Amino acid sequence: MLNVKELAISFFNREEKTWSEAVHQVSFNLEKGKVLGIVGESGSGKSVTSFSIMRLHDSKNTQITGEIDFDNISLLKLSDHEIRSYRGNKMAMIFQEPMTSLNPVFTCGYQVQEAIILHQKVDKEKAKAQTIALFKEVQLPRPENIFDSYPHQLSGGQKQRVMIAMALSCNPELLIADEPTTALDVTVQKTILELLLRLKDERNMGLIFISHDLAVISEIADELLVMYKGNIVEQGPAKQIFENPQHPYTKGLLACRPAPQRRLKKLPIVADFLNEDKAVNVQHLLEINSYTNQEIEQRRHELYTQKPLLQVQNLCTWYPIKKGLFGKTSAYVKAVDDISFDVFPGETLGLVGESGCGKTTLGRSILRLVEPTSGKVIFDGTDLTTLGKGDLRKMRRDVQIIFQDPYSSLNPKITVGNAIMEPLQVHQVFNTDKERKAHVLNLLEKVNLNPEHFDRYPHEFSGGQRQRIVIARALALQPKFIICDESVSALDVSVQAQVLNLLRELQQEFGLTYIFISHDLAVVKHISDRMIVMNKGKVEEEGFPEIIYNSPQAEYTKKLIEAIPGKESIAV
Repeated sequence: MLNVKELAISFFNREEKTWSEAVHQVSFNLEKGKVLGIVGESGSGKSVTSFSIMRLHDSKNTQITGEIDFDNISLLKLSDHEIRSYRGNKMAMIFQEPMTSLNPVFTCGYQVQEAIILHQKVDKEKAKAQTIALFKEVQLPRPENIFDSYPHQLSGGQKQRVMIAMALSCNPELLIADEPTTALDVTVQKTILELLLRLKDERNMGLIFISHDLAVISEIADELLVMYKGNIVEQGPAKQIFENPQHPYTKGLLACRPAPQRRLKKLPIVADFLNEDKAVNVQHLLEINSYTNQEIEQRRHELYTQKPLLQVQNLCTWYPIKKGLFGKTSAYVKAVDDISFDVFPGETLGLVGESGCGKTTLGRSILRLVEPTSGKVIFDGTDLTTLGKGDLRKMRRDVQIIFQDPYSSLNPKITVGNAIMEPLQVHQVFNTDKERKAHVLNLLEKVNLNPEHFDRYPHEFSGGQRQRIVIARALALQPKFIICDESVSALDVSVQAQVLNLLRELQQEFGLTYIFISHDLAVVKHISDRMIVMNKGKVEEEGFPEIIYNSPQAEYTKKLIEAIPGKESIAV
């Protein structure tokens, strides 16, 4: 149904007045009822290729050569008016970020209904009935209510299902899913993958599924393309590539994702495999890099014979639900509900659970970025819940947080050097800005960035570099304790590996203590000494990672482990 031949895509650089090629001579095809997986890191050309199939590029600043034939029609030869009858009708796309793809000022139902009215020329009532039927088909709860709900009122998984319903609204023959599960919980991700496969079979659609995560692709793809720097470096049946990858880049992508069945000191990174001077044997690399039982026992003895650095005792953070004319509290949302645990100096405590389980609220309640309702947070012998503003500010020198989204946690108008230096000025660390700048330059080096990055702005960096800048800022005041809140969830697997390795190296160098919050059980198992599984504001399970993974006690934990993608499919 789809034939792409020698596709090359170039973009015009207005500053340099030159054309730069982003995709080089790419060829592939897709049969009806099959799933083609396209995998690669950010910047590899995956999304650019899919946008060219939909003809979504700005024609003034984009040059496309080659052939894209859909049902024997050359899409590149169609006019802008003619392509509209294909786009959204015979071909549809699910975009990566549902929050920015849905219009915040219109209800979810209206946005799907609009597409149906436009392409199928039916009246409002019929379009509404079709929309509600689609919401049922994508397994949205209370479809009639969601029809009248705005995007901000839905969870990430629900918004993604609205986007899938919109893409399916005109019965397309080809569906392109561009990173549709990135940053979703493993359980929601599994549901979305199963849903896409079921809809593909029921409707006999062709599906292109784009991701940076080979483990996710392994759950859904029949055929696989691996892209690197705009080129296809490997393609063929997915099963064959997973069991016997040939290209060093594919081997690197497979090896750098934390695997629950291994406990590594340091994750391999893609660069290890692309260095032609040092041919890497994957199995040897994993064997020499694995913790022995003796090393694990020794570390645990050192950690747990100390006094706790942090003691959380019966912590509750409840949000009132107000009703009635005078705003009377009728009930509470118990985001954190009577939680107690200790964290020891130099330890990494993993906190895992789905979105909405209370992980982030717990982390912020410990720092009093959210005021707890009751309970105690004793840090280094001091109860943080009793401190006044002045004492709390002093305490924040020792306790820092790395937020989930490095885009929104850096001020776009301030250079990254000044962003890292700002807390040093606030807390009057060092006597002069010259000394502070020297300290910042040293920190940039620690997180594998260059001195010249000091004067650059956040938009000039990739996602992984921005995350390292945020880590450098958290380290600026030489804290004892850092909360990492979903700090690797939206990164490419290779960049994720670099950041996880960096966090572990910094912990060893500075004696840092972490609470590491994530919805990804494989990542938490890799980096944690102990882990807590949270659900609906409560602790479901607590213990050593390998014990929880190999013999989970709670049904909820079993469900999280079963949802980890790629456990059976991937050979490495």
